[in-house]
Formats: sequence, structure tokens, C-alpha cells
Amino acid sequence: MESAPRLKINEIFFSIQGESSWTGYPTVFVRSRGCHLRCSYCDTTHAYNEGALRGLDEIMGEVARHPAKHVCVTGGEPLLQPGIHDLLSRLCDRGYRVSLETSGDKSCARVDARVKKIIDVKTPDSGEPGKFHADNLRFADADTEFKFVICSERDFDWAEKFARDNGLFENSNVLYSPSFNCVNERWLAEKILASGSAARLQLQLHKYIWSPDARGV
Repeated sequence: MESAPRLKINEIFFSIQGESSWTGYPTVFVRSRGCHLRCSYCDTTHAYNEGALRGLDEIMGEVARHPAKHVCVTGGEPLLQPGIHDLLSRLCDRGYRVSLETSGDKSCARVDARVKKIIDVKTPDSGEPGKFHADNLRFADADTEFKFVICSERDFDWAEKFARDNGLFENSNVLYSPSFNCVNERWLAEKILASGSAARLQLQLHKYIWSPDARGV
């Protein structure tokens, strides 16, 4: 009999969701360990190598300790670990509202259909341009969110073209997030308004509530 998978986990914590359309909800975060990308704006570099192997039952038990209906599986890059799909499905089976934050260059084909996919599309100034799995456009639905971290005007123009060319404004949700301490929030807001973009402005709420460098929030 095949043993249940163990996952490389960086941390599990209870906080306020600071991103996506579920911003503001009390949420349990399950952060995976390991990432194959090195984005210029990464604020979770501790997830590259820190953490330990944990079984699914242990992870589920830790999640259940907290009074939350929402669970966000994030990273690192969760989809580097095949066993993450078992965790996502088990969380859905328990009645949680589950979101997955992924870089977008790993296939979402196996992701449980009940999971909200939040796909971080890498812009030119991310340091990882072109890292996108085109098949993920086929697995997107009206609940999927495509997030673009905007570091410059070039990034904004690129994101607009990518979203238009791939029908994201019509078929999914598009979020523009200013790279923290790099792009001014008002500048991005005014760019969205002036361009007539259908994107939604997203700020990282947790960085305004707590210190931008705080962990476990």
C-alpha cells in the first residue's frame, strides 16, 4: 500500500488574507517550502530552503486548530510537489474555501476544480519574464485570478497586452498589484483609470496592518 505523501512545509499560520478577492477574510496559510524562481520582488525568500517534511494528517490537524473557513496554499511554489494535490482536495472535502497561489509556470491541470487558482503572471521586470505555462489558460475559469505585480510602466503596458491578447478581462479576473516600495499606489491607480483598464487594483493589506517584513502574517 502506497504511503500518504509528506510535504515540504515552510510554515502554517493564521492571519488576515491580504491579497486576492478574498482580501480581509481570516485565513489559514499553508506555505510550502521551495521555489525554482527568483523574482525581484519576492518577499518570502525564507520559503526557499526553510521548513520540514510534514504528513497530510499533521497539516490538516494544524489547519483545524484555527477558526477559519478559508485556507490559502502558497509558497514558495506549491506545484513543485505532486502531493500538494492531495492536500488541496482533502481541504476541499473538509468544507474549506481553498485558494492556491502559484507562479503560473507549472501546469494547473491536476488542481482540484473546487480550488480558486491565483496565478502570478511574471512581468518583464519580475526577473523571471516568460515563465508561464500556456496551458494554464485552458484551465482558467471565471473564478481564476491572474495577478500581475507591476514594477514599472513597461510592466503595466506588458500586463495590459497579455491580458487583452488572452481574453483575461472577459473570462477571468485580473489584478494589478504595485511592487511594494517600488511603485507608488497612486501612480498605479491613476494608470488604471487613465488607460481604461478593466484590471482591479490590489494592495497587500497585511503589509499595511503589520510590518512589511513581519513573518507569520
